Amino acid sequence: MLSFVLWYLLTSLLGWLAFPLAYRLLPALPERGYAVSRALGLLLWGFMFWLLAWLGLLGNNAGGLLLALALLAGLSWLAARKNTWQEIVAWLRREGALVLTIEALFLIAFAVWAVVRAANPEAVGTEKPMELAFINAILASPTFPPQDPWLAGYSISYYYFGYVLTAMLAKFTATSGGVAFNLMLALVFALSATGAYSVVYNLLALYRQKPGEAPEPIAEEPSLSPSPASERRKPIASALLGPLFILLVSNLEGFLHSLHLRGLGWTLDPQNGFTSAFWRWLDIKDLNMPPDGRFTWIPDRFWWWWRASRVLQDYDLAGNPKEIINEFPFFSHLLGDLHPHVLAVPFAFLAISLALNLAAGGAAGQFSLWPHAWKLPKRLAFLHFHLHPLSFALAIVVLGATAFMNIWDFPFYVALFAAAYAWQRSASEQRPLKQVLPDFFSLAIALGICGILAYLPFYISFSSQAGGILPNLIYPTRGAHLWVMFAPLLAPILAYLLYSLRKPGSKASLVNGFMLAAWALVLLWAGALFLGFAISIIPQLGEFYMGVLGTNNIESLFQAALQRRLVSNGGWITMLITLTLTLAALLRQQPSDPSSNADTALSTPEDELPADNAQQFPGIVEPAPASASHAFALLLILLGALLVIGPEFFYLRDQFGWRMNTIFKFYYQAWLVWGLAAAFVSAILLQRLRRLSGAIFQVAWIALLVMSLVYPVFSLWNKTNGFRPTQWTLDSSAYLQLQNPDEFAAIEWLRRAPAGYLAEAVPDSGGSYTQFARFSTHTGKPAVLGWYGHESQWRGGGELLGPRQSDLQRLYCTRDWQETLEILERYQVRYVIVGGLERSVYRAGTANCSSGLQENKFSSRLAAVYKIGQLTIYENPIP
Repeated sequence: MLSFVLWYLLTSLLGWLAFPLAYRLLPALPERGYAVSRALGLLLWGFMFWLLAWLGLLGNNAGGLLLALALLAGLSWLAARKNTWQEIVAWLRREGALVLTIEALFLIAFAVWAVVRAANPEAVGTEKPMELAFINAILASPTFPPQDPWLAGYSISYYYFGYVLTAMLAKFTATSGGVAFNLMLALVFALSATGAYSVVYNLLALYRQKPGEAPEPIAEEPSLSPSPASERRKPIASALLGPLFILLVSNLEGFLHSLHLRGLGWTLDPQNGFTSAFWRWLDIKDLNMPPDGRFTWIPDRFWWWWRASRVLQDYDLAGNPKEIINEFPFFSHLLGDLHPHVLAVPFAFLAISLALNLAAGGAAGQFSLWPHAWKLPKRLAFLHFHLHPLSFALAIVVLGATAFMNIWDFPFYVALFAAAYAWQRSASEQRPLKQVLPDFFSLAIALGICGILAYLPFYISFSSQAGGILPNLIYPTRGAHLWVMFAPLLAPILAYLLYSLRKPGSKASLVNGFMLAAWALVLLWAGALFLGFAISIIPQLGEFYMGVLGTNNIESLFQAALQRRLVSNGGWITMLITLTLTLAALLRQQPSDPSSNADTALSTPEDELPADNAQQFPGIVEPAPASASHAFALLLILLGALLVIGPEFFYLRDQFGWRMNTIFKFYYQAWLVWGLAAAFVSAILLQRLRRLSGAIFQVAWIALLVMSLVYPVFSLWNKTNGFRPTQWTLDSSAYLQLQNPDEFAAIEWLRRAPAGYLAEAVPDSGGSYTQFARFSTHTGKPAVLGWYGHESQWRGGGELLGPRQSDLQRLYCTRDWQETLEILERYQVRYVIVGGLERSVYRAGTANCSSGLQENKFSSRLAAVYKIGQLTIYENPIP
């Protein structure tokens, strides 16, 4: 309880320190970035601490954290000089109801999910031990970069910034890594709730804002046309749809699971048992098998809820199923893995808020990457940006951090920010969209390069399993699976797109949108076919690629590719419609009267910058584009559509060889942006649709919402065992004390022992997803080797790992002390663990260890510094 209170107070302090920065840098947002200020404060604090610690200017200790916090306070003071404090106080008084709602939302979400985590806190199974190992390793690292807990002598090769933030909060509040694991899950849930609320509130408030009207005092319920000021209300309640759609709404597998258990759609044949054409056609694993005969509504099978993250199903040409991951936020929080894609969600909403502020005209200013003293040549006009330099700098830090947290996110949010910039340029200068494409690409490239440079130390020690791009020829997503996955989000989005195109004059936009969408899909398909042919004729790569697809015949591969696209057409037809409607709506938004300054917009020289560029902080372009929120919602929908379409034609090559992880990462981000868009458009349509169309939409919307909430209700009860845990605790390591008190006591002793590398058992299987590497995981002290498979993924293969696994086997099994000593010295091992797992893995008669574990050599030559029961920790005096 004390740790929970301390984390709440610390994150609130970070939020208040960052709010003056948000207030000044996000002037076009009606809530001025208040709801994302906690995420902003935590990110800026973490960035300054990590960078200065990596440079050796700060230690990884409480003093270093305090100095970084002081720097954040200094930035806040600079932002709030002059009259800003008076403005902030006035704003807080005026927006008291909004502030109280945001604070209540954060506290309730934080507390509720802390209770959920306390009901099932164990860091066991899946990748929880890996994540806990990172937290403890960062806590134990005296300097940065932090040491890899599972590869002694190396730093972490992973996108670990989220774990740095976790460790910072833990160290500052004197919280153990085990407790910090669950508190961070609860904190991310709460920050995601307020982040989603922020984006949706600002979209709704901007939607009816009049051109030229100051944004902060105006925030009303959505409407398709501005209403009189006396009729306006702030969308305080409507914006709650944001966290609802992001964090609670789920895919329809849970609803279908209940129908399946009840036996609906199945018929009993006396000879063949239960049969069902529908469930066989749907082909979702477990649901295509006959029900168990109990005919209940409520699923209770162990881990039944896991299946919702595996709705999509691919088959190679040999008929072998290929597992596909399609997580969504509620599943992730229910599972309880503190994985990078979960840690990054609040900061994705922060990045989206920056892009929305830009689209609404809140980053007014100009700067150039060309030296100011030199005249900017016209051919280098792309180095000049109509963007305030502080807005650009903040975007670099925030967008660059998305790569450090979850590297897949970086290009998506750079593209969204650049698209918002291009649209704002188009709207403010009355230029058609095709004329601002250079603006999009120039800013995207500049942000990409600067974002990488800002976090360059991370990239120096980072290696990846990604090995290029492969074409997806034979794995089209079935329409049934796509709709089971995204129906709660996609249905209101499509309804809104149709509604927005109902006015006369939309026919031309629809035709142009269809042509653009069709050409895009044709080009993607042609590119995939060409790349597939090129790869298939390359000797080694071609053999690998064809083997993954389950064939060795090029002709049969391309025949199957065409056949599967034609037969499984529901997915790409759905996305063709979505893309067509989105592009048509965007084309309707572009200026109809192109400005004559289109040729000179990019070439404004530095000495002709307007006076407002001298402002210390960005201002607002007046008048602000009246359709900014509508256009930005379309950009969110477009980004989501592209994320879903991408894996239909290409995927990133990794150690698995198929599109499992590409679908996982792309669909997850699609859920975030579509979830925000679905919340926004739902609020509008529920408000604006009347008579029969309104009744139909409301009934359909409520029905879909109820179906999507079946999963969280039933799965949460199942996962927490009806909220009847063995013990209520936030300590993810507490299970050890119950299951193996001797090991728990030994781990606690080793945690407090002097720093040093350790040796513990690694099985032939590598130990991934098991309790192996338990001492390095729970203490943060690096082991010679932990989970072999994961280290191989992080290092792009097993070359760097060398003979560590076999050396550990020799360390425990050889009778030769000189051989043992040579291994101890090679890896600078200080602590040797001899416990139950070591005796089991290296027992007599196993491969390469016929004589079993040779403990006598340790007991006779090394000091037994800790012994309890059958477990002993030996110390090598000269590591």
